Amino acid sequence: MSFLFDPNVAYLLLVLGFILSVLAIFTPGTGLLEIGALFTIVMAGYALYHLSVNWWALLILLVGVVPFVFAVRKAKQWYWLIPAVILFAIGSIFLVPQGLNAQSVNPVFAVFMSIISIGLLWFIGRKTLDAMKSRPSQDLKKLIGQIGEARTEIKNSGTVYVGGENWSARSETTIRIGSSVRVKERQGLVLLVEPVKKNEQ
Repeated sequence: MSFLFDPNVAYLLLVLGFILSVLAIFTPGTGLLEIGALFTIVMAGYALYHLSVNWWALLILLVGVVPFVFAVRKAKQWYWLIPAVILFAIGSIFLVPQGLNAQSVNPVFAVFMSIISIGLLWFIGRKTLDAMKSRPSQDLKKLIGQIGEARTEIKNSGTVYVGGENWSARSETTIRIGSSVRVKERQGLVLLVEPVKKNEQ
């Protein structure tokens, strides 16, 4: 376990824990990311506990989260990534103080990890927010009133082709296969349909 007391290893664990934590927030559900984030953060905390840490540098790292959040919220505010990377790099370089016989975090490694981690998380965060804001490709409300075709005989149950897709359907009257149908309402994923008269087609 002595390798954990290398400042570069401790710093790497801290960065990985941060990345996995953010990914767990953006893509919850499996539990694997949460477990990985908890494990790496505990290991990083254990390593930093046995190292001499500049708490002001750790505070700078936390402050760097603020411009990062601004950058993620809107795509046009990507320029907030610049102060975020700068703050992360400064906090990372001075996280572990360098003494006469003590090793600190490699500055080149700290800058590299700051750029990679901030860039990666910004990209994932933007894609996630865009996906959450995008409207569904199929607006189910627009199915009401559309005309389709009965793919099977419909009474208590059947299948119709409406809006480019096959749907389960019900009808109050028997509808022959191949007949034109109109969607009256939608009950979940089942369409309530009625036959269309020839003069209405």
